[in-house]
Amino acid sequence: MTRTWRYALIAATAAMSTASFAQEAAQPRAAAPDLAKAKQIATQVCAACHGADGNSVAPANPNLAGQIADYITLQLMHFKAGVRVNATMQAMAATLSDDDMRALGVYFSQQKPKGLGAKDPALVKSGGKIWRGGDAQSDVPACAGCHSPTGVGIPKNYPRLAGQYGDYVYAQLKAFKSGERGANAKDANGQIMATIAGNMTDAQMKAVADYAMGLR
Repeated sequence: MTRTWRYALIAATAAMSTASFAQEAAQPRAAAPDLAKAKQIATQVCAACHGADGNSVAPANPNLAGQIADYITLQLMHFKAGVRVNATMQAMAATLSDDDMRALGVYFSQQKPKGLGAKDPALVKSGGKIWRGGDAQSDVPACAGCHSPTGVGIPKNYPRLAGQYGDYVYAQLKAFKSGERGANAKDANGQIMATIAGNMTDAQMKAVADYAMGLR
């Protein structure tokens, strides 16, 4: 398979996943999300791992503050349906209604990220090159194409990675590469990431993760 064909495949799959993502995350919904209930759930349930305001205190757990609302909702739906496998999150999502998941997405999207800083200047330099321009030699496209140059993501399509814990991003890239995540046919964007991460070296994954952590 030629490099050009692989990039075309990724682009075509991304285009198809856009419609799937929007359709799944944007089902008919109530006139307004119940943010009071969402705050209660966040405080009583989510806070232990993600912080009541979505700023996690543990690098193993992702920051949700400022994340794209529809992305959060879709991931909760995927956990509940077993599309994305994580025992803890599947148990948490099992009791949530569709309206709860949508409200939580909006609630966390409205919280202010505290921001983090990159740790290793050397990793930032190499990670920045991959983020902005990819690595044609290993068939790795630029991260900015889907997650934007500043890492804020593309609404309804791709998640915010700016200010995300490097440890978490690295762990997810490894999960995509190993097939632990993104193997389910219902997770179109996950399949794209599995293809991309499959071409990345461990050093590249660490570099991109550290670079993303320092983005604003």
